[in-house]
Amino acid sequence: MLTRIMTFVLAVLLAAACTGGSSNGSRVLRLATTTSTNDSGLLDALLPTFETEYDARVDVVAVGTGQAIALGEAGDADVILVHARAREEAFVAEGHGTARSDVMYNDFVIVGPIDDPAGVTGTLLASDALAAIAAAKATFASRGDDSGTHSKERLLWETAGMTSDPDTYWYKSLGQGMGSTLGYANEVGAYTLTDRGTFLAQGESLPDLRVMVGGASIDENTDPALLNPYGVIPVHPDKGGIDAELGNLFVEWLTSIEVQEKIETFGIDSFGQPLFYPNSAPWRSR
Repeated sequence: MLTRIMTFVLAVLLAAACTGGSSNGSRVLRLATTTSTNDSGLLDALLPTFETEYDARVDVVAVGTGQAIALGEAGDADVILVHARAREEAFVAEGHGTARSDVMYNDFVIVGPIDDPAGVTGTLLASDALAAIAAAKATFASRGDDSGTHSKERLLWETAGMTSDPDTYWYKSLGQGMGSTLGYANEVGAYTLTDRGTFLAQGESLPDLRVMVGGASIDENTDPALLNPYGVIPVHPDKGGIDAELGNLFVEWLTSIEVQEKIETFGIDSFGQPLFYPNSAPWRSR
């Protein structure tokens, strides 16, 4: 627990030094978001354009969804971009945010070691794969960081008829982001749940991991429970110190057809498939 708290505090302290691009704009947008949008390279591809167009600097804190939401609740971010739909809706309902807007989606997959000791390769449902991993007592690496991915993993364990966050020797709760968790799984030969985008983006450094559940692309993923939608929410200006105008401009920009088109093509050149799929209201109604 202490390690997780220290990691969270460090992320907040680094916020002023972290930027999404090279702009030294006169205004600063504080964006609290997930590690997947950062580790996949998506923010690096998108944010410099926003900074140039609006003469602003985007200070990014990339943490788990739970921590990003906490930053918003504390008024330490102007906008949050996260992926845990129920928690996002609660954030708005409780008055911490003004409105949630769809941005994009990708999917989760279960990856594991090439020798697949639990024999889950090709399993159609993630919950069935987790049950098999538990039965085999094969090592499973959990982010354990209250992120959107960790929240999804908990739900999948419950669907499998097990207690979430199993208290057992083969279950490793790391309190780390997606990139670090994947690195650990690759090193020790563990299974883990990951968003597909981060796994593809970091695949070259993960030679000993393969997708076990979810198929080679989102089109091959037959488990609807593995869908992974992202939403963007401006923090309520009543918290004080919130740049509501710039936050609303960011939401309008991020959900615009122009930016959604960039999201649609991001990753295709490198991986043969997008890492995210556009899903904003303007995109759907175009």
